[in-house]
Amino acid sequence: MRSLFVALGAAAVAAASPVHAAWYEAESKHFEIYADESPAALESFATKLEKFDKAVRMVRAMEDPPIGDAGRVTIYVMSDAQSVSKIAVGKNSPIAGFYIPRASGSIAFVPRRTEGHELWDLTPSTVFFHEYSHHLMLQNTDAALPPWLVEGFAEFFSTAEFERDGSVHLGIPASHRAAGLFLLNKTRIEDLLSKGLGDNAPGEDFERFYGRAWLLTHYLTFDPARQGQLAKYASEVESGTDLLAAARDSFGDLQKLDRELDRYLESNRFKYINVTSPELNNVSVVIRPLRPAEAAIMPIRIRSARGVDSKTAPEVAALARAVAATYPSDPFVERELAEAEFDEKNYAAAEQAADKALAADPKLAKALIYKGRAEMELADSKADADWAAIRRNFLAANKVDTEDPEPLMLYYESFRRAGERPTANAIAGLQYAMVLAPQDKSLRMMAVSELINAGKFDEARKTLAPLAFDPHSSQGRDFARKMMDALAAKDPKAALAGLASGS
Repeated sequence: MRSLFVALGAAAVAAASPVHAAWYEAESKHFEIYADESPAALESFATKLEKFDKAVRMVRAMEDPPIGDAGRVTIYVMSDAQSVSKIAVGKNSPIAGFYIPRASGSIAFVPRRTEGHELWDLTPSTVFFHEYSHHLMLQNTDAALPPWLVEGFAEFFSTAEFERDGSVHLGIPASHRAAGLFLLNKTRIEDLLSKGLGDNAPGEDFERFYGRAWLLTHYLTFDPARQGQLAKYASEVESGTDLLAAARDSFGDLQKLDRELDRYLESNRFKYINVTSPELNNVSVVIRPLRPAEAAIMPIRIRSARGVDSKTAPEVAALARAVAATYPSDPFVERELAEAEFDEKNYAAAEQAADKALAADPKLAKALIYKGRAEMELADSKADADWAAIRRNFLAANKVDTEDPEPLMLYYESFRRAGERPTANAIAGLQYAMVLAPQDKSLRMMAVSELINAGKFDEARKTLAPLAFDPHSSQGRDFARKMMDALAAKDPKAALAGLASGS
């Protein structure tokens, strides 16, 4: 048993670590990590992440199929929390880390920590484990789970602790939500169960919602009298039952449930799951130092990976050109230059950089992808564009890594860009891409569009369902629900019109 509320004056994220001379890469089954950090610390971090993945899969009885290089989550370890906040475009306050799911490769940014704390042990780990739990949840289910359960699930697993005996503790009290649970007025039980948060909701609303979502998830998981209720509730919601109706049918009197939650919180004693297995210690991590050229381009890679806009793209491209001039024909550098040139809409230069990368390494999948993307953009101004040649880039990238969803998605997209009906193989590839990267919302919407065009309205509604309860976007939730209503009314024209307008 553990206590939740120890002290509200928890320490903030630590300051920057001392500068290290070299960048290292850590590769494991599910992660690819880049850090300007000691090899020992990096190996420890990668091992902890893999143990977390194994522990959650064991508890949830999830399969762990083989994945390709593109299936790994790429993590960039920044020098400190300020560096993470700076690169988090659009964020106005310090953050401890963030994660971006996408078909081109999911990425995360976390800071290093010092000041007497064990590395990787506080807030950034909690943030990453929360987001990675979303990643795993979407891999394991297409169910339309409500916002409170989506976030409660992620909060439940976010506090994982790793013991010296090799075990992993899951469901540890969410002490980072203590302020919202103890100092703020609680979210009404009916609102918690039936609503999400608005896109512009104040921070206090997030604190009270996330805290109460964790509390309800934890209570329903461990209370003996309520065993099976959570599964029943999720099943009813998935079948289309109204959220409050499903809650009342599964949990009974909601006011009684609310009072029980208050008592559960006041008791301040919580169970957790102790996961033990020899398999938890069967983790393989390969550490290598980056070559000088790779290390030189790494700051540029980080900025490109995060995403640039019309203001920052020219600066990033100029920096990439400078590194490429120092390390001519290096495949890693030229691949990054291709992306930077593409982002600045210098498509011919992007194609040239991709060609140079492929001359040095013909099996560099990302270079093949950017070559194909650049040629696809250039084709817009060519009446006689060779679309078969363009598609060969994506087919070649697919051969390099058959489990990479990006070339499958781009191969399908090439038919749309050419004004042609996608082939059966292209459609099958798109469907498999969504299996590989169900977290990517844009890819999911492409799959929905194709299902509507094929007249598979029920399957399209099911594919839309996770977006209809998206906890992070109220606008996205409303949009998905309108489309689902149109499909339920057998009105594909209205559904496609909404999809085209984005409203």
